[in-house]
Amino acid sequence: MKSNNNYKTAAGKIFSGNRLNFKNLIAGALIVTAFQTPVQAQEATYTKPSWWFGAAAGANINFYRGSTQELNADFTPPVAFHNGTGVGLYVAPLIEYHNPASMLGVMLQAGYDSRKGSFKTVNTPCNCPADLSTDLSYVTIEPSLRLAPAKSNFYLYAGPRFAFNVKKSFTYKLGINPAYPGQAPNADVKGDLSNIKNSLISMQVGAGYDIPISSQTMQTQFVLSPFVSFQPYFGQSPRTTETWNVTTLRVGAALKFGMGKKISRNPETVGPMNTIQTLDPSVKFTVYVPENDPTKTNNIKETFPIRNYVFFDLGSSAIPDRYELLKKDQVKNFKEDNLDQFVPKNLSGRSERQMTVYYNVLNILGDRMGKTPSATIKLVGSSESGPEDGQAMAMSIKDYLVNIFGINANRIAIEGNYKPKIPSEQPGRTTELILLREGDRRVSIESSSPLLLMEFQSGPSAPLKPVEIVTAPKNSYVVFMNEDKKKTLSSWSVEAKDENGKRQSFGPYTQEKVSIPGKSILGNTPQGNYRITMKGVTNDGKIITKDTLVHLVLWTPAATGETLRYSVIYEFNESKAISIYEKYLTDVVTPKISAGATVVIHGYTDIIGDEIYNRNLSLARANDVKGILENSLARAGRSDVKFEVFGLGEDERVSPFENKFPEERFYNRTVVIDIIPKQ
Repeated sequence: MKSNNNYKTAAGKIFSGNRLNFKNLIAGALIVTAFQTPVQAQEATYTKPSWWFGAAAGANINFYRGSTQELNADFTPPVAFHNGTGVGLYVAPLIEYHNPASMLGVMLQAGYDSRKGSFKTVNTPCNCPADLSTDLSYVTIEPSLRLAPAKSNFYLYAGPRFAFNVKKSFTYKLGINPAYPGQAPNADVKGDLSNIKNSLISMQVGAGYDIPISSQTMQTQFVLSPFVSFQPYFGQSPRTTETWNVTTLRVGAALKFGMGKKISRNPETVGPMNTIQTLDPSVKFTVYVPENDPTKTNNIKETFPIRNYVFFDLGSSAIPDRYELLKKDQVKNFKEDNLDQFVPKNLSGRSERQMTVYYNVLNILGDRMGKTPSATIKLVGSSESGPEDGQAMAMSIKDYLVNIFGINANRIAIEGNYKPKIPSEQPGRTTELILLREGDRRVSIESSSPLLLMEFQSGPSAPLKPVEIVTAPKNSYVVFMNEDKKKTLSSWSVEAKDENGKRQSFGPYTQEKVSIPGKSILGNTPQGNYRITMKGVTNDGKIITKDTLVHLVLWTPAATGETLRYSVIYEFNESKAISIYEKYLTDVVTPKISAGATVVIHGYTDIIGDEIYNRNLSLARANDVKGILENSLARAGRSDVKFEVFGLGEDERVSPFENKFPEERFYNRTVVIDIIPKQ
């Protein structure tokens, strides 16, 4: 434990000011959710390569531990040197093999590997400071096994390291006694270390991520792969004498290229309706087309809260591009009840559906202010860099509302602060400060105009009026399934062609099941006939192409029997419902609970804090909301409602949103109330 702490201390000195937050890693990317969205892409004409060639480069962060003194037969300093650090160069050509259809692969790198560093300064008996630096370098051969969980671009690797010494020089510097500043400086002593082992056998473990920088429409494909590896001191004692050993953390990137195989295409043949049987009996394509009868599907009508915060990226006062920003000629077509036409570019996963509403917050605000000429707002920017930066953030929003929506500038005041009125970072907090400070870099939208605000709310901290959205149920999606028992396919895609010959492409996919909203295929057309073609690319580059005819009906909201959904949003670490919500729950939500209904209440938190604490916090929030609703029903003399309460904490498998951005984490601090009518 002590040596590990030393590594952390040394690394902190080398990389002062940098912090790694490992809690936001890739677990959320492995989750399959009900709200999947099709990805339109160019159809692949070449397979992904199995063989990759290239070069890796990086920095070896070296940690010297133990002691050394007798440098060679000709020179032994009067004192021993202990511990040290340094940074050396690593460059190596590489070769990799990993079949895209498999999680396993192999890697080989061989190149120049510097373990140079400097020991800590020591004082000699003459009270003179002495320094020792080394230029210890090797030719290294590193074969590794490669594992890509779920066949993703993220991979782990581990294997031995064979190192052959090519350089072993040292430089010894002896300073002068500071009490006698007039002395002549001592000459440096340079030479080669003796008793250096000619070869070493050690080990390493690491992780990397392949980022494609070319498409599968090209035969030669390139990827850039950032990586990090850890090479512990086992087997890394460079000398046959003394106790000196080396531990290394390597950080770098590899540029790799490979050659794909041309995908050959089989002639199309028509299979039976909806079930598409390929020539290979182990592969079966199936299309499930929903009936979409509004009398048989129970839709969800959601009152979605609007956070009156706009979050800004560190070091920038420009509105982040994840927010949907309109052009002036688009304003006349903007409507709150048709936000599907104004979807931000970079949304995915669980956050896509509802965060579309939030990311239109400035357009919703501009539209409402245009319809309410008497409404005024104040934009309060909070920045760790100071009030001037906060004002610059607020001004960028003001300029957008004035220039795009034509709002009179006199109706918009701005202010700058260091911290928002309700900060996420509390005094004394020492952990996860990066996430908390991201949440504090924001512009708050304040207003005293009732037409802009949530019902029964007033004052500068009041939330904006929510937006009502109608959500399609899961069973209204078109479902495509690839039943590939022998795992013969590396990927598959879908093409839909309407009666006019218009084609749409979706994919490629690697999962067995994909759900696509019918609206993504039909657009605003109520119904239509389509030829659905499903194409599978085999591991050896061949393609299986089969198709079928289907009739699609656009899902429409049911006139009766809809589930109502409401949400309560909390500030950081807060378990008691904010007082402003109690009247809303009592006077707005409770009257919507029909006789015999079931009220399902789910509590959630963001990922900041301890997992067990967050689970208990989310349950406390859910029970707090339940208590308010129960008391309100009891005052009305009602006991005909069934409650189900769940506290799900920060569990990213079920949380409503991702946790990548501060606004997603703010929305995850929520209690969701579903009112399900009696069937």
